[in-house]
Amino acid sequence: MTKLIAEIGQAHDGSLGMCHSYIDALAKTGVNAIKFQTHIAHAESSIHEPFRIKFSKQDATRYDYWKRMEFSQAQWIDIGKHCKDVDIEFISSPFSNTAVDVLEVANVQCYKVGSGEVTNFLLLKKIAETKKPAIISSGMSSLKELDASIAFLKALNVDVSLLQCTTSYPTQPEQYGLNMIAELRKRYHIPIGFSDHSARIETGIAAVTLGAEILEFHAVFSKDQFGPDVSSSLTISEITELVKGVRHIETALKHPVYKTDNSSFKDLKKIFEKSLAVNKDLKKGHILTFDDLEAKKPKGFGISATHFEKVIGQALTCDLKAYNFLTEDDIS
Repeated sequence: MTKLIAEIGQAHDGSLGMCHSYIDALAKTGVNAIKFQTHIAHAESSIHEPFRIKFSKQDATRYDYWKRMEFSQAQWIDIGKHCKDVDIEFISSPFSNTAVDVLEVANVQCYKVGSGEVTNFLLLKKIAETKKPAIISSGMSSLKELDASIAFLKALNVDVSLLQCTTSYPTQPEQYGLNMIAELRKRYHIPIGFSDHSARIETGIAAVTLGAEILEFHAVFSKDQFGPDVSSSLTISEITELVKGVRHIETALKHPVYKTDNSSFKDLKKIFEKSLAVNKDLKKGHILTFDDLEAKKPKGFGISATHFEKVIGQALTCDLKAYNFLTEDDIS
């Protein structure tokens, strides 16, 4: 079954109450896991870090924004407990080694390595020491960089998965890189998934159809609310529909259809397939042409419409009224 991960990210905008509201809402959608981002400003950033997009009117610097996104150790413990209470896997992206320490105390179950951290081997080593699974996003990485990071984690016996991802918000269709799902699986022989920032339901369904074993997407209560990822997110109702769609596709993929045997349609074919008829009054001795013919339901009351060619050029042995079936006895 595809692991479906809804990312809250910074959608809570620093509000602990909002964060817990997201957990409750997402638990009702059918997702398997909720992903957070664990930011500790002094450990991961500085006042020199520029905004990717200057979206915030209340934060003078990116550092100030990360500071406002922080939760305390006790709060992270409560977040982890809440996920457990609603039977949702607790995943987070740490952006510093200090954040890993916080998440370990909070009993995080799996680590997500953000696209910007793929070459941060210091963080990868810290995550490896926890003995917990790690999921890597490939949004800004070349294959050469991914080769090195995955080899590093495999050497440390990390249960690692990889997501095709494009760091562009919202991601446009020509940027999805759905072709990379098969390419990455062939290259690394590990579980491959898709991290979606398109804000469209069909993108994730397409990824699962093409073999994604993990699907990650951002969640938001409203696309009118404040935040850097809002334009790249799905609403709670959209996530509910996405989950249904993915599960339906999974069922379809588990039940391949083969066209070698159509015996189950035997009775339906009698109803829907057709017999030949004439489309006008015709006299005995008339030589049949293509323009004299029609096909009518059901099958079996005349010559099969499949065999129309064999009656062309044949002479009628009797008069026929318009739209009478044409049988073998009617032609010489």
